[in-house]
Amino acid sequence: MRRLSVRIERFDLARPFRISRGERYHVDLVVATIDEGGAIGRGEGAPSARYREDAAGTAAAIEHARPAIEAGADRTAIARIMPPGAARNAVDCALWALEAAQTGMSVAARLSTSSAPIVTALTVALDTPARMAEAAAALRDRPLLKVKLDGHRPADCMAAVRQAAPGARLIVDANEAWTLDQLRTLEPLLLELGVELVEQPLPAGRDRALRDHRPLVPLAADESARVAADVAGLAGRYQAVTIKLDKAGGLTEALHMAGLARAAGLRVMTGCMLCSSLSVAAARHLAARSDIVDLDGPTWLSEDRIGGFDLSSGWLHAS
Repeated sequence: MRRLSVRIERFDLARPFRISRGERYHVDLVVATIDEGGAIGRGEGAPSARYREDAAGTAAAIEHARPAIEAGADRTAIARIMPPGAARNAVDCALWALEAAQTGMSVAARLSTSSAPIVTALTVALDTPARMAEAAAALRDRPLLKVKLDGHRPADCMAAVRQAAPGARLIVDANEAWTLDQLRTLEPLLLELGVELVEQPLPAGRDRALRDHRPLVPLAADESARVAADVAGLAGRYQAVTIKLDKAGGLTEALHMAGLARAAGLRVMTGCMLCSSLSVAAARHLAARSDIVDLDGPTWLSEDRIGGFDLSSGWLHAS
C-alpha cells in the first residue's frame, strides 16, 4: 500500500536574491514523500510566483492528486492528472526515486547518467554596478557566472562584472526585462565582453519580433519554454532552450523537452529555481545531457539539506 506525505519547508537565504521581477529573502519548498512497502521516494517542488504558484497552492495540488498517487499512479498517469509546475515536479521526482528504491537500480544507472563533474553557473544577482562587481570579484576564479540584469543600467552592470571577473565565462539573464531595441543596443557590448548566452531578453508572448532579429550573442528561451509543446515554436527565435524541472513538471517532461530541443537544432541549458540539493539531485540527470548548466540554487540557502551538494567551486559532482 502506498502512502503519500506532503510538507512545506522554509529555507532562509544567505543573502538577498534580486532579479528583474523582485527580491527574495527566503524560499518555501514543497516536499512529496511516497512510501510503498518500505521503499521511499522524495521529490521537491519550488513554487514560482512567475507561474502564479505558492507553497500552499502547490501542496494543495499534490493533496488533490492523493487518491491517484496512493492508488498506484505512475509517472505517465501523473502527467495526465496534474498540470506542469512545481507540484507535479515534486511527485514525478518522488516516483523516479521510488522506482529506484523498489528495483535497486539508481536513476543514474537507469538513465546512464555520466558521473563526470559538471560546470555549473554561479549567479551574480541584480544590484548596483558596484555591488555586482563586488559579488563577481568573490567568484572571479569560478568557471562560469550568470549575471542577472534588468533595464536599469545593464551596460554599467555588465562592464563592472567583467572587470571584476576577467577570466570567467559569462551568461546573462534578463528575465523578460528588455525590449528589442534595448537588446540591439546592448548586443555589441555583450559580444565585446565575451558573453556566451542571453536568457529571455524579451517578455514571453512578445518575442515574435525575434524572428527577424539576427543576434550577435545566442539567445535562450526560458519563460517562453515551459513544456515540451513549446519547443516547436522556438526555432527561428532562439538558439537554445532553458529547461527547469519545476517549469516542466518533473524530470520525465524535462528529458522529453531536451530530446525535442536537440531534434530542433537548439542547445540545451539546465536551470533551476531557488531550491535545495534535493532538486539538484534530480536535475543533475538532465544537466549531464546539457550544453550549459545553472544549478546553483542551493548556494543561496543559509543552510542546505544534510548531505547536500557543495557547489561553491562552480562544479557539480555526483552525489
